[in-house]
Amino acid sequence: MNGEGYVLSGALNILEARKEASSFLAAAGINDPDSNADLLIRHVLGLEGAAYLMALRDPFPEDRKAEWEEVIRRKAAGEPAQYIIGEQEFYGLTFKVKPAVLIPRPETELLVEGIANLGDSLWPGGAPKVADIGTGSGAIAAALAHLRPAWAITASDISPEALEVAQENVRRLGLQVKFKQGDLLEPFCGESLDIVVSNPPYIPAETIAHLQPEVRDHEPRGALDGGPDGLAPYRKMMAQLSLLPQPPRLIGFELGMGQAEDVADLLRTAGHWDKIITIPDLAGIDRHVIGIKKH
Repeated sequence: MNGEGYVLSGALNILEARKEASSFLAAAGINDPDSNADLLIRHVLGLEGAAYLMALRDPFPEDRKAEWEEVIRRKAAGEPAQYIIGEQEFYGLTFKVKPAVLIPRPETELLVEGIANLGDSLWPGGAPKVADIGTGSGAIAAALAHLRPAWAITASDISPEALEVAQENVRRLGLQVKFKQGDLLEPFCGESLDIVVSNPPYIPAETIAHLQPEVRDHEPRGALDGGPDGLAPYRKMMAQLSLLPQPPRLIGFELGMGQAEDVADLLRTAGHWDKIITIPDLAGIDRHVIGIKKH
């Protein structure tokens, strides 16, 4: 089923319109139809918080009807709600998102938190040089710049379209981040880096066809495809460490389900870090691997 047939029923109030849309999205096979309908109706009406709750019994405004029908049709056809409304919250900051970039995920906040706290312990009161590799929307770099404004943060991406989005986000948020274009660590050739952090593509290529349609058909394949086993970007970054004067003292990766031990082994084999830790996400899945060189 697609969203072509959605038309708002007659004289509904806002709450009834939301419920009707949720039922339509559920029938179209959309996950979390209630939360999607809620997010989209608040966007269309421009209402948040108490103002939104107080308006639920008001008649659905006639001048918003066409826009409401259009966003529900788009959502029913599988388009991510974040692309429809053009934004996503990450670490308390609002990021503009479009199909050129991956939508920031809540679990990545744990990587930001881990890097920020470990960085404090390694450089107390200092200003380490940080590289966010494959920055996409700029979420990791911007969140770190927000949390640690004294740090010298540079973000890179191979996609010029992604860099435009990231630069816009950093500019709008009033944060200090530099940008480079290139493939993983290549743009940093010859530079000393204290911290490297990355949420690279990690989906095995042959499984992309089996992802949820919202991801498979709408998010950028270049930000998903991690090669035959999903580990190609990690191997490449380990090889590219030779481009730097010395390896970073702190390195942190996000990764996919079941990949933690393999990525940790890559870091162990490289032999540069005294301690390697794994951080689970809120669902208990090992989601991040971090290497630490204490001295």
